[in-house]
Amino acid sequence: MPKVKTNRVKYPEGWELIEPTLRELQAKMRDAENDPHDGKRKCETLWPIFKIAHQKSRYIFDLYHRRREISKELYEFCLDQGYADRNIIAKWKKPGYERLCCLRCIQPRDHNFQTTCVCRVPKHLREEKVIECVHCGCKGCASGD
Repeated sequence: MPKVKTNRVKYPEGWELIEPTLRELQAKMRDAENDPHDGKRKCETLWPIFKIAHQKSRYIFDLYHRRREISKELYEFCLDQGYADRNIIAKWKKPGYERLCCLRCIQPRDHNFQTTCVCRVPKHLREEKVIECVHCGCKGCASGD
């Protein structure tokens, strides 16, 4: 008789320390996905989802790169399992992108005149003092702010 394969995931050491926070963020994400979007613009319905995804990625990034509280094995596990976005974390490591809100804000193809988003402009260089990014609702993520 063949062995039965199970899809049990082996959690690395230290998982029990970050699991409650990640479960809480997943519950927030589920609520944001199920929220009614009556009376909102089409782009505004996705803003809470972007914010929670950013928060999850930033939490794992800070635990590993800033505070050094989790192991490399746990960090890689979180990235592989989709708890954090590997691409935005790679950008956060580069100078000038430490406060980047989402990857759509730096893609020139998504903007007029092949530039970056208005939220990437430092506050002292803006004509309008209060702005909101159309893609993610960010109010400013330039490194010079």
